[in-house]
Amino acid sequence: MILSSVVAFGLMAAGTGLADDSVPAGPVKEAYAITMRTLAGRGEPPWRPPHRDKLMSRSLAALFARDDLYQDEAGETGHVDADPFINGQDGEVKKLNLDTLPAAAGKATVLANFRSFGKPVVVEFRMLRESGGWRIDDIVNSFEGKAYSIRDALSQPYDCGSFMDKPCKR
Repeated sequence: MILSSVVAFGLMAAGTGLADDSVPAGPVKEAYAITMRTLAGRGEPPWRPPHRDKLMSRSLAALFARDDLYQDEAGETGHVDADPFINGQDGEVKKLNLDTLPAAAGKATVLANFRSFGKPVVVEFRMLRESGGWRIDDIVNSFEGKAYSIRDALSQPYDCGSFMDKPCKR
């Protein structure tokens, strides 16, 4: 009876798209499943609704939402002009491997290692324990040996927007 309840709950969670947030790699694994569907032309990427609020910390989800609002109001590209999950504007995810570095005080790091167009890619996810589960709190990409934090990029000011008290002229 207990086993069937556990299996039934697992199937319900899978059917509703709940990420396994009991371990730091759970939301990252779900984000890459979403990314692969998006690359195949199906659905929204992990940083857009309906995914971001279940996969990301409240503060990172709010930064992505502000970037979306700027894009809508300004008609311009926001602060993130590439897919942070593949570290580029175009790519693929082959041979995905997730490594979790030891967690301490509600924080952890998950490294996503995969191949994109035959080249190795590593994306770092800084995880935060929030609301009883693990959430993505930052995504760090590397380009030409330099690390780039998505949180830092999204925290930069915008030229205009309703949240800046300066309407965008379109």
